Amino acid sequence: MKPIIAITVGDFNGIGPEVALKAALHPSVKKICTPLIIGPLNVIDHVRAELKLKVKLVKASFPVLKNSVLNIADVGDGIFADVQYGMVTKGAGKSAGVAIERAVELCVQGKIRAMVTAPVSKEALNLAGFHFPGQTEMVTLLSRSPRVAMMLVSDTMRIGLVTIHSELRSVAEQLSQDKVFEKISIVHESLLSDFSVKNPRIAVLALNPHGGEHGLLGKEEDEIIRPALERSRTSNVAVDGPFSADAFFGNHRYKQYDAVVAMYHDQGLIPLKMSSFGKAVNFSAGLTIVRTSPDHGTAFDIAGKNKANISSMVEAVKLAVRISSNRIRND
Repeated sequence: MKPIIAITVGDFNGIGPEVALKAALHPSVKKICTPLIIGPLNVIDHVRAELKLKVKLVKASFPVLKNSVLNIADVGDGIFADVQYGMVTKGAGKSAGVAIERAVELCVQGKIRAMVTAPVSKEALNLAGFHFPGQTEMVTLLSRSPRVAMMLVSDTMRIGLVTIHSELRSVAEQLSQDKVFEKISIVHESLLSDFSVKNPRIAVLALNPHGGEHGLLGKEEDEIIRPALERSRTSNVAVDGPFSADAFFGNHRYKQYDAVVAMYHDQGLIPLKMSSFGKAVNFSAGLTIVRTSPDHGTAFDIAGKNKANISSMVEAVKLAVRISSNRIRND
């Protein structure tokens, strides 16, 4: 029996419904799973008609979902769902937030194998009362997961992040030996259980230029990162660093490792997206459930124009299937 994978439509004023629908109908996705779209049925039907997709929409009924149609978990009851492409609206934020809640609920109940989240507007989510920096933090709380590490995955590299959606000026003060150690541990455990890597090797990046130059350009490497690495090694984790990020990626040293841990968002995501933009996947490592998402945003500028690239969403579904299968196999 194929695993059921939920796909939320994200912010319906962006490209979320388009990439969710197209990915769910993609032959490579239908071959490996039964997609379940979560969002307002009236919005999904509206987008289906706009895209001229010839598929029947049916409200999902557990435990059996039909394979010949597109199964929808309707979360539109009581939600004002007026599509305004390219606009930030409270209704779109409410819809996106409720869809996330429903997907997590189904994962926790064991009714679905994994969830894939389409892009949301953080501004719209906050307008609707969902006060989180991003979906990762929201899913972590809802799933009651004790810890998480945001990881971006592509064909060329896996990047784990110590800090996620943080102001750059606050990154240094958010770092601690415990936090760096924890993220390394999560990435290591994920490589073992989620990616079936037998003997993982992890590289850790420095925070400051040139690795801090022994304190001349910053003390975080000596006071925080190196002690965290030593602690990781005593826990039998094969980890090297801290590496100066520019030379590390410039010399392609990432090819020698199964994953890289970066100190902040853009430090890790810029090289990954330069090499794999549109095909990388965001994975929330360490969660009690499996959650992935595409590597792009709401793309308000092309919403409703039938121009969205679905490659990353398709890859996100594939990765969700693969990781959920690996967890069962390695449990």
